[in-house]
Amino acid sequence: MPTSEVLLDGTHDPRQLRNALGRFSTGVTVITTRAPSGKREGLTANSFSALSLSPPLVLWSLVSKSASLPGFLAAGHFAIHVLASNQADISHRFATPSADKFAGLAVEEGLDGAPLLSDVLAVFECSTERSLEAGDHVLFIGQVRRIRYADGDPLIFNAGRYCTALPMRSPTAESDLDAVWDGLG
Repeated sequence: MPTSEVLLDGTHDPRQLRNALGRFSTGVTVITTRAPSGKREGLTANSFSALSLSPPLVLWSLVSKSASLPGFLAAGHFAIHVLASNQADISHRFATPSADKFAGLAVEEGLDGAPLLSDVLAVFECSTERSLEAGDHVLFIGQVRRIRYADGDPLIFNAGRYCTALPMRSPTAESDLDAVWDGLG
C-alpha cells in the first residue's frame, strides 16, 4: 500500500498530521455540562478515552479557542455521551455553532445539572478531577460518578467520515481486552 511520509519540522502542512491522525478510528461522543450561569454547553468530540478503572477516570480534550471552554472549566462536571450508529445527526448538531444546540431534544438533568441526552449507547457522568493545558487544547480528566449503557452499534469516525463497525468472523478480541484491562497488555 502506498505510504506518505512527512517530516514535522515546522514547514509541513498541518493537514498532513490531521490526515495521519485520522487513520486512527474513534468513537463519537457528545460532551455536555451546565455552567454556573445555568447555560447548557455541548459539543462533539472524538478525543474521549478511558484512563483508569480504579479510580474510575476518563479523559477528553477541547481546543483552547472554543467558546465553550470557559463553561466547561467553571462547571466542575461534565457528561460524556457515546453515540450510536444512527446518531450522526446528533454529532453534526453538536459540532455546529448554534445559540441552543439542545433545542427540540429530549434532555434530562443529570448529576450537578449536566444535560443528559436520551437513547445513546453510554453516558459517563463525571466530576472534573483536573484540567491542564496541552498544546492548543485543554485536557479534562474526569472521575466517573455514574454510568448508563445499552447494547448497539457505535458511531465511528475515520479519515474524516462517519462509519460503522463490521464485526470480523474471527478471532475475537475479548481475551485481548481482558488482558489490557487486567494490566497485562
